[in-house]
Parts: sequence; C-alpha cells; structure tokens
Amino acid sequence: METKILLIRHAESIYVNGQELGRPLSEKGMLDANQLAFKLKDSNIDFLYSSDYKRAVQTVEPLAKTLGLEVQTSECLRERKLKANYINLEYDDFIEAVRLSFDDVNYALEGGESVSDAHSRVIPFIENLLNIHHGKTIAIGSHGNIMTMILKYYDPSYGFDFWSKLKMPDVYLLVFNEKRLKHVERISYD
Repeated sequence: METKILLIRHAESIYVNGQELGRPLSEKGMLDANQLAFKLKDSNIDFLYSSDYKRAVQTVEPLAKTLGLEVQTSECLRERKLKANYINLEYDDFIEAVRLSFDDVNYALEGGESVSDAHSRVIPFIENLLNIHHGKTIAIGSHGNIMTMILKYYDPSYGFDFWSKLKMPDVYLLVFNEKRLKHVERISYD
C-alpha cells in the first residue's frame, strides 16, 4: 500500500533579520497560500503537519481550514540553521555555503547544521509518519532547504540545483512503498 507525502515549501515571507521563527508571509504569500489551498482541496489529504515557523504554518493554514484538519507543528520540520548568526552572512556567501553543504553532507558553517545533522533530525520524523499513517496522504508545510534534504536522503540526485529552482510556495508529491521512495512529482498550484 502506498503512502503519499505532499512536501509544501512555504510561500513568500517578509524578511526580518534574526526573526526566523516569527517571520510572517507577505501579502503575496497569503494570496498564494489561499490559491494553494484551492488547488490541493481534492488531494485526499488525511493529515497535515508543519514546521513551527510562522511562514510555514501560515502557508498551510488555509488548506487546513478548507479540509477541516488541524495543523500539527514540529520543530523537526524547521529549516536548517546554516550558521549560528546570519547577521554578517552576505547573500553570495549564503548561496556558496548551501552549495558546499549539498556537495559535502558534513559541511557546516560555524554553529550551523550540516545536511547530515539535519537528516538525523528530520528523517526519523518522516519515517515515523510513514509508519503511523501507512496508506494515507500527509501534507507537510516546510522549507526549501529541508525539503531538498528529505529528497536527497531518499534519492541522492537531489541537491543544490533542485533547491535553487524551488519556488515560493512549491509542492512535491512523494509516493512511498513502505519506506522506499517510488515516485516524485511537482504539483503545480497556479
């Protein structure tokens, strides 16, 4: 029996330096979240989980309301912390650090989380969902980097190039047979 996971990258948010947990969606992000809910309303979603970051929760809240489901949040689905303090991290340095981390799963900036570290946090959570919701459809509100790491765990071909092309929001359907990834498909929401 197949279990399906819809990985949902959050919509556009308002950037507030040092406010990762509480960054809200922008006006465009809220409109996209509502459009996403309309698109996914017939996807037979049984359970809805999300990172506890505000932008991830706000992205899936319209879907939860449409489906009459509760959003269950988890710190395990949070975005990867690339560095202890982002204040002095220039954009080009950020991009290069992400690229290096996908090439070397143990690479991390000072105080940051490597891909390997993130796997040890998120993969047990995903595999627990596959166990307890076997044969069901699960939607997960999360972030681009952690989504790519989930995919990379099950299929090593995913990495920087995939991450760099993700949109806000973006949705990927993962189809599992037990804990083996069988199929990945992008779901267009627009």
